[in-house]
Amino acid sequence: MKRFIYATLLEWKERRNHKPVIIEGIRQCGKTWILKHFGEAEFKDVAYFNFEYDNRLQKIFEDDLNVSRIIKDLGILRNKHIQPGNTILILDEIQTCPRAITSLKYFCENLPELHVAAAGSLLGVAVAQMDQNISFPVGKVQMLRMYPLSFAEYLLAKGEDLLYDHLRNISPDEKISGAFTGRLKEAYNEYLITGGMPEVVKSWVNNHDIEIVEEIQSEILSNYEKDFVKYASVSEFPKLSLIWHAIPAQLAKDNQKFIFAHVKQGSRARDLEDSLQWLISAGLIHKIEKISRPYIPVTTYADVTYFKIYFSDVGLLRRMSKFPADVVFDKSPLTADMRGILTENFVLTELIANGSGTPFFWKSKGIAEVDYIIQNSVDVIPVEVKSAKMTRSRSLAEYRKKYTPRIAVRTSLNNITHHSDEYGEILEIPLYLLWRLKAYL
Repeated sequence: MKRFIYATLLEWKERRNHKPVIIEGIRQCGKTWILKHFGEAEFKDVAYFNFEYDNRLQKIFEDDLNVSRIIKDLGILRNKHIQPGNTILILDEIQTCPRAITSLKYFCENLPELHVAAAGSLLGVAVAQMDQNISFPVGKVQMLRMYPLSFAEYLLAKGEDLLYDHLRNISPDEKISGAFTGRLKEAYNEYLITGGMPEVVKSWVNNHDIEIVEEIQSEILSNYEKDFVKYASVSEFPKLSLIWHAIPAQLAKDNQKFIFAHVKQGSRARDLEDSLQWLISAGLIHKIEKISRPYIPVTTYADVTYFKIYFSDVGLLRRMSKFPADVVFDKSPLTADMRGILTENFVLTELIANGSGTPFFWKSKGIAEVDYIIQNSVDVIPVEVKSAKMTRSRSLAEYRKKYTPRIAVRTSLNNITHHSDEYGEILEIPLYLLWRLKAYL
């Protein structure tokens, strides 16, 4: 399964002054697999250690953090020397051992010739909870974020390598041939069903059995809730669970603003905001804040009290919502709202995974609302999302009249087009080509 983060790891390996690298991301998004795969392909030896499975590892980091002693002890533990230059040292689930996190500073300073790679599923939560006497190695590590498979990676997983290469190299002025749009729309609808969790995608590609897909998705969701019990405090668990299960219903409201009182009657923000931040730090959800005006820098104009919450994976949102897979392709008005929510979640994860950062959204004092606002250098770009082929958009029109952005983006199932009027330029880009947005911009 091809993952684009591999190229980044290859650059890290070849860099003369490389630091230890930490890959963070939600559980089961492929962190362990990519590190092992990369290690086996690019190094003579892989020294893999998992802090969750081997309690002996904690003891190696309990005393001093002398890295020469640590690699000697780790070598004894696996009965094979660790050799800088030949061996990659992989420390998996490092969030369970804060002192191992701290040790990365000394690996950077005292043994830079050794390639050290760490992975952590709940690293953001672990760092926030670290003892004051244990420090995070700021500036001494290279942080990488891994996500579920993007749509482009999904195409490759399906064996659509030639189609992917064609789309990657297509001219910005060239429409996608009708010979390919049917396949792309079908793959897009499949992705709304499966999402990008590697085990789910692998099962679907190999078996095309939706029942097995949904069993795997349910197991992943269950495992996340087990993490609530394992890594959160006893008092925090019920609040985490309440927020987690409330997200689909919050998105289904006409006003999708996340309201704490709707999670549990009588709840206030101060009762639940720490639990919400736990889920954000764990990478399980994305928080999208409203901006009052689209000026630079956009972050300055964000309203931290007015936001929406989406899932980190569209397939898991569909499964959590109990939205049947067979109606994803259905164009019935009865399913339009949920298809719209899934499309919004898809666009969000595509924007984040492909380097646009976490976007914002804009809402006027009236009822006009633009789904996403991204900053691309000096351009603040509105992105309007449509789940089908409709292109009429009163909200985007109002935004463009008010702020006249140099370029605006509308994404739907229409083919790619580009035109201008007195309010600026509009790029119409298909949902299944959104991964190329930055190149088009």
